[in-house]
Parts: sequence; C-alpha cells; structure tokens
Amino acid sequence: MADDMVNVDARTAVPTGTDAGTGAGTDAGTGAGTETGIAADARDGDAVSRFVERFAAQLTEAGMQRMAARVFAQLLASDGGAMTSAELGEALRISPAAVSGAVSYLTQVNMVSREREPGSRRDRYVLHNELWYETFTRRDQVLTLWEKTLREGAATLGTDSPAGARVAETAAFFEFMQGEMLGLMDRWRAHKATIGLG
Repeated sequence: MADDMVNVDARTAVPTGTDAGTGAGTDAGTGAGTETGIAADARDGDAVSRFVERFAAQLTEAGMQRMAARVFAQLLASDGGAMTSAELGEALRISPAAVSGAVSYLTQVNMVSREREPGSRRDRYVLHNELWYETFTRRDQVLTLWEKTLREGAATLGTDSPAGARVAETAAFFEFMQGEMLGLMDRWRAHKATIGLG
C-alpha cells in the first residue's frame, strides 16, 4: 500500500525528458544537514551526492519517476529546502528540460511548490514545510473518494455476490486506512515536538 501511495498521480505526470548524466554533482552549498551539525562548506560533497542518488534510487523502486526522484532527493538534501532550476541542473548534471519535467511532476503531486525569488525573475522550487503530513492528508482525500465509489460499486453489484463482497471489503480496507493514517500523523506531530523537531 505504501508503494502505491507514492505513485497515485503518476499517470498525470509530465515526461521528465532526457537525463544528461547519471552522476550527481557536488553542491556543497546545498548539501544535506546532519544531526552532527556539519557546516555546509565542510561537508563531503561526494558523500552528499551518494546519499542523494541512493535515496532517489529507492524512491524510483517505490514507483516515483526517476528524474523526479533525483530532484526531490536533491531538494531534501539542501539546507534551505529550495533551489532554482539552474542550481538543480548543476547539482545533478542534468539538462534544463530534465529539470522542468521533474519539477512539473513534483508540483502536480504536491511534493514541491514554485516560488518567485524576491527581486528576481527566477523561480525557486521549494519543499513544503510539513511535506509528509501534507502528502498523507491529500492521500486521505483520495481514499475518501475511492471508498465512496467502491461502496456505490458494492451496492450495484450486490454485497451478497462474490464481486460485491470483494468490492465492499476493499472499501472497508480504505476506510480503515483513513483512520489509521490520520491517527498516525497526529501521533507523529506530537512525537516530533518531544524530540525537538516541532
């Protein structure tokens, strides 16, 4: 189920274009922060790039488009959680077209947003402040829609028929998932505050 959540909107995504290279560049100014408080200019750029590529590969295996996964991982690894198209292209060694396709996908699935830099005509691509909470909240809305349609389908098929019973069970599963997801995210917010992340 978790893998499916990653890819709910994949069919609406814009193609990511051509990858200009598979290796990530070193972007010390936007490297990932760590619990040890390593300053951005003191980080091992190659190690940061390996982290970005490793996490991107795992997201791709879970169903996300490959280029979108690389761009998302790079944004996640930046201290500000925001980068311009040029910065993303330089860090990942990919073409402007590849960046454009990736961020189009990520904005469509509400994982990043586009902001105009103050006093500039350049756009920045920004991770949401509560990315995972917002993502799961939107998935809850999707589950609500699916559950409603499935219950209508079960009634149409007849719940005493094998097909109707199967559809009704699927609707019940999504209803259960909704309750569990909302409770889980509430507990996460409370836990985040206790470990100093709130």
